[in-house]
Amino acid sequence: EGGRIHLDLSWFSFQSWGSRRCGDKYVAHFGAPRSKHGAFEDRHHDVAAAAQRVLEECGLEIARQLHARTGEKHLVIAGGVSLNSVMNGRILRETPFEDVYIMAAAGDNGTSIGAAYYLYHGVLGRRREFVHLDPYLGTQYDDAAIRKVLDEAKAPYRHHPDVAGATAELLHKQRIVGWFQGRMEIGPRALGSRSILADPTNPAMKDKINAEVKHREPYRPFAPSAIAEARNDYFDIGVEDPFMLKVCNVLPEKRKLLPAITHVDGTARLQTVSRSTNPLYHEMIARFGRLSGVPVVLNTSFNIMGEPIVESPVNALRCFYSTGLDDLVIGNYVVSKS
Repeated sequence: EGGRIHLDLSWFSFQSWGSRRCGDKYVAHFGAPRSKHGAFEDRHHDVAAAAQRVLEECGLEIARQLHARTGEKHLVIAGGVSLNSVMNGRILRETPFEDVYIMAAAGDNGTSIGAAYYLYHGVLGRRREFVHLDPYLGTQYDDAAIRKVLDEAKAPYRHHPDVAGATAELLHKQRIVGWFQGRMEIGPRALGSRSILADPTNPAMKDKINAEVKHREPYRPFAPSAIAEARNDYFDIGVEDPFMLKVCNVLPEKRKLLPAITHVDGTARLQTVSRSTNPLYHEMIARFGRLSGVPVVLNTSFNIMGEPIVESPVNALRCFYSTGLDDLVIGNYVVSKS
């Protein structure tokens, strides 16, 4: 009530800076946490679902109070909780706000950017001139640097003048592709610079990537990247989502068409791809659409579970050869295992 948040700390232990976040009272009431490789029990599912539901309801109530208090059309959310894209999607759908903005690195990793802009605008009083719609702020490697790594690794590669078209054809042939292009994206989501890509229309692709590439639990879903112009043809979302932070509904008539990216509840964590911010990725998805009829690709981060997203050509090559990826499209080079 009143927009305030209260935690009964008798249930938790995170405030003591230990490795365990839940206190003895929490464990006594809900049971012991699942061990890293232990089996999933119904209570694990129940506690996770309940915690998520409570978070969503609290976020919705805070957003409604903010709207009632301010009458604004747009909401900006920051902090690690704002990376909960299911909550963000509900705020967009179920509150009067017309759009919600969450910066691509809204957690701790974006604090340096926030601090710099607070100083620039809040302390120095400088006029606002920059709108952050482009997450591609990281390192970049040219073809010479990439070729040097490929030669040193003695990797078989071919130079391709049209990597967008070549990748679209590989995806259409049901290949799983590591995609390494341009500046690395900031934040926890792979947004088309350091991505693993596949055909979202193949119902077996989700299990195949989880088992052979990501080495993670089979229930984990994958996200779609769609060209912005086609978003309303497949997804129930009225705004852009360039940072993949607003879960939306897949249109009911399109769910069977996109089984590899449609979650069990009919939702998807969509990324809308604009020609202006990532022209090569946009071109590749559009080319895939011309081959498959669907300008949407399955997109997941270029890494395996427990490791960071690849940053350099060496990282990319190592991940490529230690997983079930079929092809690596890196700069203007294509590396294939067969």
